[in-house]
Amino acid sequence: MFPILLLLFIAVPIIEIGLFIQVGGILGFWPTMTLVLITAFVGASLVRSQGLQTLLSVQTRLQQGELPAQQIVEGVMLAVAGVLLLTPGFMTDIMGMTVLLPAPRAWLAKQLMSKVKVHNMAGGGFQAHSHFEQGNPFGQDPFGRQDQHHDGNTFEGEYQKKDDDDNDRNRLN
Repeated sequence: MFPILLLLFIAVPIIEIGLFIQVGGILGFWPTMTLVLITAFVGASLVRSQGLQTLLSVQTRLQQGELPAQQIVEGVMLAVAGVLLLTPGFMTDIMGMTVLLPAPRAWLAKQLMSKVKVHNMAGGGFQAHSHFEQGNPFGQDPFGRQDQHHDGNTFEGEYQKKDDDDNDRNRLN
């Protein structure tokens, strides 16, 4: 993963500088800068409106008792699109605008979601497994607990049973 990120951090600015030089040579300096500012403002307003639509869709799915997984992924993608649109450059603007369009965004969200499987566990919890996981050589989960072998139907917790009589005795006046 690190080599890919390193390559992106090197390649993207070089491509953007080349595009600035090409477009600036054709349009001139000020029209090029105006175009970059316009795409940033239009992109920010589109991200805002699409984000509100996605938020309403998440709320609707939650009210129906469904897990709004695709809408949540699309919301994260909209945040990434906003960053791409606010980053000066034509390539990042094209990538951000593509993610803003509902059809490509839905397709990309489905592709990302196909890489992660979510299982509903007993007790209303959810467990995610990613195709990207390699296993943990240290025998611990991300929260630092020791690895325990469960069949997926066991969960840890504490409870305390209280009777109505106990509540009456412990009530402060």
